[in-house]
Amino acid sequence: MSARRVCLRALTLAALALVALAEVFPYVWMVSTSLKDMAGVTRFPPALWPLPPHWENYAKAWASGPFLRYAVNNAIQTVGILACQLFFGCLAGFAFSKLSWKGRDACFLVVIACLIVPPQVRFVPLYMLFSKLGLLNTYASLIVPYAVSALGTFLIRDAFLQVSDDIVDAARVDGAGTFTMIFRVLAPIARPTLVAFSLFSVVYHWNDFFWPLVMTTNDAVRTLPIGVAMLREEGTGDRWHVIMAGSMFVVAPVLVVFAVAQRHIIRAFTFTSLK
Repeated sequence: MSARRVCLRALTLAALALVALAEVFPYVWMVSTSLKDMAGVTRFPPALWPLPPHWENYAKAWASGPFLRYAVNNAIQTVGILACQLFFGCLAGFAFSKLSWKGRDACFLVVIACLIVPPQVRFVPLYMLFSKLGLLNTYASLIVPYAVSALGTFLIRDAFLQVSDDIVDAARVDGAGTFTMIFRVLAPIARPTLVAFSLFSVVYHWNDFFWPLVMTTNDAVRTLPIGVAMLREEGTGDRWHVIMAGSMFVVAPVLVVFAVAQRHIIRAFTFTSLK
């Protein structure tokens, strides 16, 4: 290996290390702050790691509200939305990729147009609708508005288009019904795309603050991001060590999901690059 290639490789690794450090350091600082006391938080210059660590901050944050209830609500909301998005996304993706019907392309353009509409734009009419239906402070108000994803439909349709029509025709000849073709033939082939979209959906809705804030007014259906925000309201606004401990309840599950699914993320990008 030439000296030029060695230098180039070293520079590349150094650049990647800097990017990784920039991505990881905020999480390290969050963990560090969550283990400090008030004096450690306000100390200057700040210390990276507290001595000794104050693990009781997590107990204080957990005891400041019904965080177990918040966590259950968050899980129900996230899993419910994901299940609906995958189900309807696969149906729509099959219709837009493997069926021929009048107006298909025009309808798909409407789906694509939905990607440019932010959810904050439609929250007023949806809030009025759910209020008149008496569905505020229910899981339906958290799940139904996001049950269908334009991004999911787009990605799944694109993945289904890569599957040969001969496979679908062979399944149809063997007597497979529509749901069998979608969920037992096409979906397993498009698994990398489904996993990648699932990660996007889980991260977005697990961390969603705006929609649960609008649709909930009591602890029965509030989610973790709302509970963490209330930690600051309960104190003076300076209890950053407790607030960071509460924030870890939101961040830690997402990090675990990424750690478990990183192999599928790589496969998803590989699958996309082969198209």
